[in-house]
Amino acid sequence: MVWCSMKPPSSLRDTLEAMHALAEEAGRIVLEMYATEFKVFEKGPGDLVTSADKKANALLCEGLEEAFPGVPIVAEESDPSTYEGFADAPSAFFVDPIDGTNEFVARNGEFVVMLGFAEAGIAKAGVIHSPTRGLTWSGAMGIGAFESDRKGNRRPLAVSPVQHLPETRIVVSRSRKNQMLSETLARLQVRHVRPLGSAGLKAATVALGDAEAYVHLGNSGSLWDLCAPDALVTAAGGRFTDSAGNPISYQHNDLVHRAGIIASNAQIHDQLREAFNVVR
Repeated sequence: MVWCSMKPPSSLRDTLEAMHALAEEAGRIVLEMYATEFKVFEKGPGDLVTSADKKANALLCEGLEEAFPGVPIVAEESDPSTYEGFADAPSAFFVDPIDGTNEFVARNGEFVVMLGFAEAGIAKAGVIHSPTRGLTWSGAMGIGAFESDRKGNRRPLAVSPVQHLPETRIVVSRSRKNQMLSETLARLQVRHVRPLGSAGLKAATVALGDAEAYVHLGNSGSLWDLCAPDALVTAAGGRFTDSAGNPISYQHNDLVHRAGIIASNAQIHDQLREAFNVVR
C-alpha cells in the first residue's frame, strides 16, 4: 500500500486533544463491557483478546480515520493489511484498545486504552486512559504532559528528580518475569521493585513521578505497546529508550520490539543503561 504524504491536518496540540477525546470515548465502552460477561478469545498461547478489545479498536480506528484521513493506523486488533507499508508514511497512529487484556480478564483494574502518534519514526504524542480510575494521562513533544480527571480538571506531570539508584522505585512487568532483570536490580540494591500490569500504566506511573523507572529486558511487546508511553514519559521530562539507550523507531515494518525498555528520568536512565550493558 502506498500512503499519501499528508500529515494530520491540524497542530500537534489539536491532534493530542482529538486523541484524548477518542481514548476517553473508547474507555467508556470498555468500562461498560468490563461490568458484563464479555467474550474472551485466544489469539495464541497466553495471548488473549476480548469482545471489548474489538469494539474499542473499531471505535478508535473509525474516529482517527474520520479526523485524519490518509494517515495509517497501526492497531492491534486490525487486519495487518489495513496498515501495510505504514513505515514508509511520514506519520502514523498506534492503537492499543486495551493494553493489559490479561488484567482486564482478571478484573484487577490494571488496564488502559492507548493512542500514540509518531512523525518521522519519533513518538510525538500519546494518550493513556485508565477507565477504572477515570484518569487520562496525555503528553506531546513541546507541549508537556498532563493528568485529567472525570471532571476535566488537569494538572501538569513531571518525572521524579531522584538520582540515587538505592532510593528508586521501579515498576516491572507483572506477567513477563525476567531473571536477569531481577538479579541486576538486586545487585544495584534497588529496594523498591513493584510488579504492575499494562505497559501504559507503568509508563504513566513514571510520568506521574510515582516511580523513578519502568524497566524491561528483551521482548517488550509491539510498537502499539510503546508509542503512547514513549511520548508521555518524554513529554513529562523523562527518557524512553531501549535497554542499550537507543531511541525507539516507529518506522519499522517489524512491529515487535525485542530490545527492552528503560523509561525514567535522565540521571537514573544513564545508571540503569550502564548497569544493563555491563551485564551483557
